[in-house]
Amino acid sequence: MNNNRRAAFLTLGCKVNQYETDAMKEVLEADGYEVVDFKEPADVYIINTCSVTNMADRKSRQMIHRAKKKNPEAVVVAVGCYVQAAEEELKKNHTADILIGNNKKKEIAQILDKYFEKRENISEVVDIAKTKEYETLTIHKVSEHTRAYIKIQDGCNQFCSYCIIPYTRGRIRSKDPEEIVREITQLAKDGFQEIVLTGIHLSSYGMDLGDITLIDIIRKLQMIEGIKRIRLGSLEPRIITEDFVRELKKCDKVCPHFHLSLQSGCDETLKRMNRKYNTVEYENALNILRKYYDHPALTTDVIVGFVGESEDEFEKTREYLEKINLYEMHIFKYSVRKGTRAEKMEGHLPEEVKNRRSAVLLEMTERHKKDFEQWYIGKKQKVLLEEMTEIDGVKYMQGHTERYVKIAVKFDENLKILRQNNIIVVEIEGFLDENLLYGKVSIEF
Repeated sequence: MNNNRRAAFLTLGCKVNQYETDAMKEVLEADGYEVVDFKEPADVYIINTCSVTNMADRKSRQMIHRAKKKNPEAVVVAVGCYVQAAEEELKKNHTADILIGNNKKKEIAQILDKYFEKRENISEVVDIAKTKEYETLTIHKVSEHTRAYIKIQDGCNQFCSYCIIPYTRGRIRSKDPEEIVREITQLAKDGFQEIVLTGIHLSSYGMDLGDITLIDIIRKLQMIEGIKRIRLGSLEPRIITEDFVRELKKCDKVCPHFHLSLQSGCDETLKRMNRKYNTVEYENALNILRKYYDHPALTTDVIVGFVGESEDEFEKTREYLEKINLYEMHIFKYSVRKGTRAEKMEGHLPEEVKNRRSAVLLEMTERHKKDFEQWYIGKKQKVLLEEMTEIDGVKYMQGHTERYVKIAVKFDENLKILRQNNIIVVEIEGFLDENLLYGKVSIEF
């Protein structure tokens, strides 16, 4: 037990990384560490890195250096995807004392014990391409107070030409379904009403287990008392079939909020990206969801400026996105990833072209988002209250609807229901500012 040591964590990247950080915190707390904020003095600084873009790589390097500069006597631990991708570079750099790749995070306490025993640099990085075991990490508390992000799947077999993830996360691996049920049952007992299922390639959950699929695990979670909402992380468009959505609709705790990764609205570009669907198939998936759900919140990711993307191809993407009219689009400018097929392709575009195309799509997504949210004015929606905020000197409680639309309600200390983690009914009256809807508490739904 390390009762006198303080450990500080920093998470870079996605919700999967945050889940893994929360799990590592619990491992070290169980070993006697005091977990403190990353800004505070600590004996151990742990950076859970990301490598999805060049910017993520650079941020990972910067934060490793910052930790060492903050306290040269402290132990700096670099964990995760950037370590998996750049182990040799990090070894030469000598800034991090301990390197821990993916599938070794649950061993963080033992690895630290080994370091403190000998005070010699350690590198624990497995050949992730050969890993078939799912690294079982479990959480009992989460960094957010009202919504629990639960990782149930790791790895990816897609090998999109621009993506480094299959090389840093390995092949698909799924968490044991009974482990998932136990974990979420405990979170429900601790008061969490909403869970978000996440994974590197969530749609492939169960493919390595042979006898269970994503819809099967959703059915199991639907039965857990205390869980009111089940939200799904990013899905592959091909999973959205009539059969899948028909069964999904029977699980009434599933939120009508679906993120289907697109990346491009041009078939030629999708082919170069090595995506496994075309624009017709993607639109069919949207139509199925709109058939079974009333006004579903449909969101996506789009990459602009991919290798070889001509003006004509970009125009096809722009026209397609106008037509399918999604709630939100996360726009990313293509970033070269060393070691991917796209790195070696001809036709890389200058940054000014990517910037211009990004600006066009960002304007579109703001417009579509406002149009989608306008639909709610005059309607009643259930809102999970999350936090207090102050706008122009007035206090409001904020939260999200099932469709993940943020709503504000003026705070009234006499209304006991206006408390964090309560689900209330709100009659939506209009926009408080350009990006925030507001309403009044409604007693009846």
